[in-house]
Amino acid sequence: MARRKKTILLENVEMTDVAAEGKSLARVDNMVVFVPHTIPGDIVDVQVTRKRKRYMEGFPVRFIKHSSVRVEPFCLHFGECGGCQWQNLPYNEQLKYKQKQVLDQFERIGKIQTDRIFPIIPSERQTQYRNKLEFTFSDNRWLTKEEMQSGSLTDQRKALGFHIPGRFDKVLDIQTCCLQPEPSNEIRDFIREYALKHNLDFFDLINQQGFLRTLIIRNSQQGAYMVIISFFRDDRATIHLMLEELVKTFPDIVSMYYVINSKSNDTLTGLDPVLFHGDSHLIEEMEGLKFRVGPKSFYQTNAQQAHRLYKIARDFAELRGHEVVYDIYTGTGTIALFVARQCARVIGIESIREAIDDARQNAVLNGIQNVDFYAGDSRDILKEDFIADKGIPDTVIVDPPRSGMHADVVKAILDCHPERVVYVSCNPATQARDIQLMSSQYRVTRLQPVDMFPHTSHVENVALLERI
Repeated sequence: MARRKKTILLENVEMTDVAAEGKSLARVDNMVVFVPHTIPGDIVDVQVTRKRKRYMEGFPVRFIKHSSVRVEPFCLHFGECGGCQWQNLPYNEQLKYKQKQVLDQFERIGKIQTDRIFPIIPSERQTQYRNKLEFTFSDNRWLTKEEMQSGSLTDQRKALGFHIPGRFDKVLDIQTCCLQPEPSNEIRDFIREYALKHNLDFFDLINQQGFLRTLIIRNSQQGAYMVIISFFRDDRATIHLMLEELVKTFPDIVSMYYVINSKSNDTLTGLDPVLFHGDSHLIEEMEGLKFRVGPKSFYQTNAQQAHRLYKIARDFAELRGHEVVYDIYTGTGTIALFVARQCARVIGIESIREAIDDARQNAVLNGIQNVDFYAGDSRDILKEDFIADKGIPDTVIVDPPRSGMHADVVKAILDCHPERVVYVSCNPATQARDIQLMSSQYRVTRLQPVDMFPHTSHVENVALLERI
């Protein structure tokens, strides 16, 4: 007979700090306890769900005392949806903890002591700041706590919304999301109601069968919208009827795509979106520069803050007009094109070929001729002959994914001996790790955190490294 695990209930636990993924932490008997849906100052009873040698994880079963700084969440899905975990924390407190996160990770992981960290730059908008949202169709929606407690369950189990954290097979049906301007909610709700009315199959995420898979809504700062709907099978007549109703109802949709995806995952990689209506792309503008945003393009999801982020990177680079700049992990070339007018030449490198195609089109669109883009892994491209042919960089700008830079890329940068390295990161932990690997040749002279994602624990950071 299997032995039942002993349940642990921790009583009167005071949360004292914030941790990763929007959780708060406490210390009980020399162990760290991570608890979601709490903020520093809360006193709670915690049901432990995981116990390890040095830490525990759990969830609050009773609030004995709420933190004096706690505020009322503005979203009706707070606590069920995995996004915007810090809605119950005042925005000025969020900024304080994000600033602390950057400092802690540079000191703990990077072993870097610096007093050159500037105050975090807040987001002008704390709601409706995103220009892209991705929703999932599911035939087995997540039942909320209220539904379970009331016992008033309905037969309607279809959902169009966000995945529950840690549950690929469960989707929370979203009624209102505060992250994107209208008519984003109206578009999503119209699609859901149309699908229900016409008995269209929502996707079975476990058995990988159904009809409707995913919905992507993109918008520009000028108020134009792009919609991309993914279908599992190519039922052309049904697809066309649905999309015709959608574009007729919402004139703000200037670009309408659909894609047939019979793969085992929801990514658009390797798929060809079909333009059903309107323009092939949206246009974003920044300081007179125009950027094409297609159905598969990467563009910073908080466009206003992206402008501030890129200005910081450009200011840190201190370009005077004669420099050769390498922009590694260039994406669709936004930073490369943003700094091109201040230097002699920019070399952009990116592993995703479609992104490089976008970058080249953006260069043509803006009449910028001193930028060259190359598709491939930076580890393979940054070889001696490439650098000799393109020119030794005076400045290197990097903006890698959350995992940071590969050690071979770090070595290639060190071998180039640029005067400055401007490191833009969405993960200060891996940023600090990479910078520590460069500490024999470079010192950190400036750090600038930027809040790109209010009400989450995520923080962007720009670091300036200067050669010793």
